[in-house]
Amino acid sequence: MYDFDELIVRDGTNCIKHDALHAQKGKELIPLWVADMDFKTPEFIVDALKERLGHPVFGYTALPEGYFELISRWVEDIHGWKTDPSHYSFIPGIVRGIGFVLECFCSPGDKVIIQPPVYHPFRNVPTGLGYEVVSNPLRPRYAEDGRLDGYDMDFEQLESIIDERTRVLVLSNPHNPAGIAWSADTLRKLAEITSRRGVMVISDEIHAEMVFGSQHGLARHIPYASVSAEAASNSVTFMAPTKTFNIAGIVSSYAIVPDPSLRERLFKYLEAIEIDFPTSLFSPIATIAAYTHGKQWRDEMLDYVQGNVDFVHDYIEENIPGMHALKPQASFLVWLDCRGLGLSQEQLADLFEQKAHLALNDGAMFGGPGYMRLNIGCPRSILRTALEQLRDAVRETTRKNK
Repeated sequence: MYDFDELIVRDGTNCIKHDALHAQKGKELIPLWVADMDFKTPEFIVDALKERLGHPVFGYTALPEGYFELISRWVEDIHGWKTDPSHYSFIPGIVRGIGFVLECFCSPGDKVIIQPPVYHPFRNVPTGLGYEVVSNPLRPRYAEDGRLDGYDMDFEQLESIIDERTRVLVLSNPHNPAGIAWSADTLRKLAEITSRRGVMVISDEIHAEMVFGSQHGLARHIPYASVSAEAASNSVTFMAPTKTFNIAGIVSSYAIVPDPSLRERLFKYLEAIEIDFPTSLFSPIATIAAYTHGKQWRDEMLDYVQGNVDFVHDYIEENIPGMHALKPQASFLVWLDCRGLGLSQEQLADLFEQKAHLALNDGAMFGGPGYMRLNIGCPRSILRTALEQLRDAVRETTRKNK
């Protein structure tokens, strides 16, 4: 049994989530923003790194023999997707990978589709590289009581925005920030449209291993490229162990490209700029340890995080009127609908930071004004303190606004 209630002091490690935040805004803020977890990285990964540190030379490194065979077995075991190891390439980070794909396949003036609210680098990367970003907004779905119940893709609107300059759609699967585990039917429909209209799909699947219920065989992540021949022929999939095993600082990601023509073009590009092998010798070591010894740790971590989801949802429903926590189907991120508080985005940000003393991600950065993104990948005691502070801040704000 692993202890996810243990409080780990991360201050002084130069981590963005704690040190960078506290340097800029003070130590009174509870960090619930950047998407890494505050759980101890499992010992089997730490031990593997320590063993390598026993050798005094840290030179250029190559991928070990059988590396992608190991990953492909993990992908098949966890996701039910049988892949060919020759379809894999190392990638030094998924956000960078998105940029590499765009530079490889797009030309100046081309358009890139995103589906907001969505992870903000999906907009920042193509914009920064000079491509035009166009939006295919997700459609909010509401329960009978009027509360947000999830999102659906708007295929009619998608068809309307594709033109001869549209080259790529960037997919978040599972979705960040709403935690949607997209269904096979949804992904097949997306593949039918994009394939027919000549649009490549980049599928960011970094949270794939964190679908709730998958630890007990009750659910499964569905890789985009697995749903149809059309999806396989027009896509690049990115995955990584970094979110699941809390090793974001050890950059270790991989691309999976089933289509031979896309694969040849992209892999030649990656080889030409020398990023198809690890930039850190620790990347393959951590990945091998995670995918060799990590099943039990993953299962127990998902059980704990799923408990955090329920705790946050129930606490907010019972104690903070005007706010609603959308239960994610995957990941340690919770999308908070704060529109019922009747605050502007500036007032909402002030409520969380200045009054509740919490650091969350502002929903506006994802294209979701009126929302905030909460990172629940931490001991439950921290969440309890944070939610109590938020409850008190909302009560005080409501009292003053009466």
